[in-house]
Amino acid sequence: MKYKLIIDKNSDEEIVATVHAPSSLTQQIENLVCSYSGTESIMGYRDGEMRKLTFLEIECITVIEKKVIAVDTECKKYTLKERLYELEAVLPSYFIRINKSTLANEHRILQFDAVFSGGVDAVFQCGYRDYVSRRCFSQIKRRYEGI
Repeated sequence: MKYKLIIDKNSDEEIVATVHAPSSLTQQIENLVCSYSGTESIMGYRDGEMRKLTFLEIECITVIEKKVIAVDTECKKYTLKERLYELEAVLPSYFIRINKSTLANEHRILQFDAVFSGGVDAVFQCGYRDYVSRRCFSQIKRRYEGI
């Protein structure tokens, strides 16, 4: 397999892949290219401070008391001005829905814990926990079974 990258600021951006047959790698490349929105960060607000949060440092984005909140790798919570559905459209494909009001960075999920009530919690690397709905958990299981 050959790889070639040409950086030319005067040309239109284009990605072309020539393969013998579709595979899981070509599907991953297609998902990555289609999910890229041109932005790598969003603005978060906390205690009068405004901070640029890169997508890689966000553990999850959730709704708490009718406010959209981003939890970062240090478990700090930042208020976002965008709505959850607006963020879902621009976030990379590694952000997955774990319940009706939470989008999780699947690279930052440490484990899934069964809880006493019969549900499942997602435990993030920073220690933050959020429940996973049954519908979303079945979709996540199907996603990982395909790997």
